[in-house]
Amino acid sequence: MNKKIIVVPIAIVISIFVINFSSDQSVDENNVVFHVTLADPNLYSNGVFINSFFMDAGQYSFRFVPNGSSPEILSITLNGENFVFSEDFKLEGTLHQTEISEYFTWKYIGQEKILISEKQEISITINPNGKTMGSVSVDILQN
Repeated sequence: MNKKIIVVPIAIVISIFVINFSSDQSVDENNVVFHVTLADPNLYSNGVFINSFFMDAGQYSFRFVPNGSSPEILSITLNGENFVFSEDFKLEGTLHQTEISEYFTWKYIGQEKILISEKQEISITINPNGKTMGSVSVDILQN
């Protein structure tokens, strides 16, 4: 009887977490207009990653998935017919200490929001400033 009392609330909490995580992820996936995971030096040409894609008019934001081996400075340039953006995102580590462990979380600091005035083809250049061995994912999301 005691096992049922413990297992049922745990199952409910896990179910709620999974449903919320799934719905948040699907909303984000629908808003992704650009995605790349740079984890292999062969993805870079002359030390930079270059690609192009179309963006509609609207507000956008960057999302990064860095780790401790990601480039310390990630320079991103966006160029379009009527749009230019350039930012040097700096990797910042935050130490978290608990009673039994220490760990870091990582975040890129810089201007994350951009505004596109009209639909256009955008060229993206991502420069890891010589650090092509560290992995990082870069997304541009439409808000």
